Amino acid sequence: MTIVFFLLVASGITGLATGLFFRVWALVLVSPAIAILAAIVLQSSNFGFWTGIPIVVGCLLVGQLAYLAGAFHLQRGELSMQDDADGEPGKYSQRRIGDQNE
Repeated sequence: MTIVFFLLVASGITGLATGLFFRVWALVLVSPAIAILAAIVLQSSNFGFWTGIPIVVGCLLVGQLAYLAGAFHLQRGELSMQDDADGEPGKYSQRRIGDQNE
């Protein structure tokens, strides 16, 4: 049980670090690495195939949720539905950029 807890915590930390420092495309590399390392650790700890599948899926799920938490933490002040509703450009947006190319 300690191994499962360790794998879940390690997946969460990895996902959080990925969310804080990298874009979503980094998950293409991180998620398979988490799955492979979790499978290796579980196999070396004498977990069976069918017992290990839910644990690996749980590790991937925890990593993805931690990534989302990290990504939303970085954007916490910039996500607003009001930016789209009132028609005003946001912090990094410009108005009528199509007119500049004419």
